[in-house]
Amino acid sequence: MATHSVKIWDWPVRLTHWSFVLLLPAMWVTAENSQWGTHMRLGHVLLALILFRILWGFVGTRTARFTSFVKGPGAVLSYLRGEFPHKQHKGHTPLGALAVLALLGLTLAQVSMGLFAGDPFDGATGPLNPLVGVANADFLTDTHKWFYWVVFGMIGLHITAVGFYGALQAQNLIGPMVAGSGEKAMNVEDNSPTQWVRALACLIVATGITFWIYSGAPPLT
Repeated sequence: MATHSVKIWDWPVRLTHWSFVLLLPAMWVTAENSQWGTHMRLGHVLLALILFRILWGFVGTRTARFTSFVKGPGAVLSYLRGEFPHKQHKGHTPLGALAVLALLGLTLAQVSMGLFAGDPFDGATGPLNPLVGVANADFLTDTHKWFYWVVFGMIGLHITAVGFYGALQAQNLIGPMVAGSGEKAMNVEDNSPTQWVRALACLIVATGITFWIYSGAPPLT
């Protein structure tokens, strides 16, 4: 099949993707070494990026929008039966969409628990800790400590799937996430252009919400 280079991923998607690759291991290392100040600062950066990606999933380019890649069970089953036209499609596959939702959801859950967690003996207290009782804070703290294995387990599955596509199906998934473009069939068009005003608006909103949480979520009235 004849192919040509097609724009697939916009810069906001690639920025958040590779930021997660750097931030998640960094947060694990800082936690393991009790570097709580750095750990919590990185957690707020990660929260802002997650919120930014969620917002961009509603107003971003075609391949970034949830409506373009989140499909029903029928599409997933067809994909598993090998009926998916990879060269005719740009963006996430039906199964890849589930991985995206799982990674965003699990990472958001992990970060959210950290916001309420608290251990005054070592100085690691999330900004929202005063909003919950001691029992709830202890539960969230304990869960936050082991839940990262769930997040890393999902990341491991994701990496395994990427390796599978590359080794057995000759599907290069890493290249387009780095460069933004990939080889697709001649009838496949470029992704829609990035609207910088929308991206900036999403970034401002995500940063504003994160700063509000960092401040302890004070009343807005």
